[in-house]
Amino acid sequence: MYGATLTVLQKIIVDGSTYSQCGDADSAYNTLTSFEFVLILHLMKDMMGITDILCQALQKQSQDIVNAVQLVHSTKTLIQSMRDDRWEELLKNVKSFCEQHDILILDLTASYVARQGRSRHQKDHITVEHYFRVEIFLVTIDKQLQKLNSRFNDQAMDLLNLSSTLMPKDAYKNFDIAKISTLVDSYYPEDFTEQEKINLPFQFQHFILDVRQHPKMKNLSTIHELCRCLAETKKSKVYYLIDRLIRLILTLPVSTATTERSFSAMKIIKTRLRNKMEDDFLADSLVIYIEKEIAEKFSSDSIIEDFKLLKTRRLLCQLMEDGGLALMLLFQLIHSRYQLSDGYC
Repeated sequence: MYGATLTVLQKIIVDGSTYSQCGDADSAYNTLTSFEFVLILHLMKDMMGITDILCQALQKQSQDIVNAVQLVHSTKTLIQSMRDDRWEELLKNVKSFCEQHDILILDLTASYVARQGRSRHQKDHITVEHYFRVEIFLVTIDKQLQKLNSRFNDQAMDLLNLSSTLMPKDAYKNFDIAKISTLVDSYYPEDFTEQEKINLPFQFQHFILDVRQHPKMKNLSTIHELCRCLAETKKSKVYYLIDRLIRLILTLPVSTATTERSFSAMKIIKTRLRNKMEDDFLADSLVIYIEKEIAEKFSSDSIIEDFKLLKTRRLLCQLMEDGGLALMLLFQLIHSRYQLSDGYC
């Protein structure tokens, strides 16, 4: 891809239709064939290779908390190891790449001079290698570590570790009432009354004995499977404190990507033509788009029948109160069936 890009730029430099186009292509070519660009390119490749597994895992709709915690630890360890030990390896790979593509390799022991007007403000006399290692390599890695430590600080990691005690795999062997009580007291004190905190250990004892014998619940492996099974078997009403705690855990960003999916859907739904829609109608539209698997189960006839059941005088008020949810659902079904363009919106 790199060689093909350079070939295209060289073609534009020679055969460009305008001087501006030729100049832009020449500038881009000079940048892409610089030692600094190649070093940054290889640094990004290595950094993204380390963080990709964690990013992909966190984007899943439902994530195993135990594995998420392990991935956070391993990602931090690998990035720190890269910072401490892999500068020479990176430099070797960059030089090899430059030799393959006939790119000038800078003298790393020479004094570094800032390009263009920045050289006037340069006070320290540093080598080229020092600049690349400290100002680019170390700064980039430190920002990544700072971001990870900020998002997954000690408190967040403690919360995730305590939440992992609710994992039902291996016959609920991770379930620990002491840790679950600590989880409630430390992170969800306002979601449970004092009496409920007292009742939680006793409800927990009944819960463990029950689910380990239940044919549908004894072989579960993830928290979201446990939550769904509790609802399907109606045991969520019996063990309502356990069910409430599980639902609170499922709202953690690491265990669900609903928030991220919502922002992504907003970019698709709120186009230029729909830019003036009100918040309620936008929210209803997003619900239909995000939960399209559920929306597809509704037929046009069933929606029409629902409209028929509404009283005529209350129809407009009902649509306003509901934010046009039924109308949006009907439009979504018609849109998918007849392939209408966005201009109809």
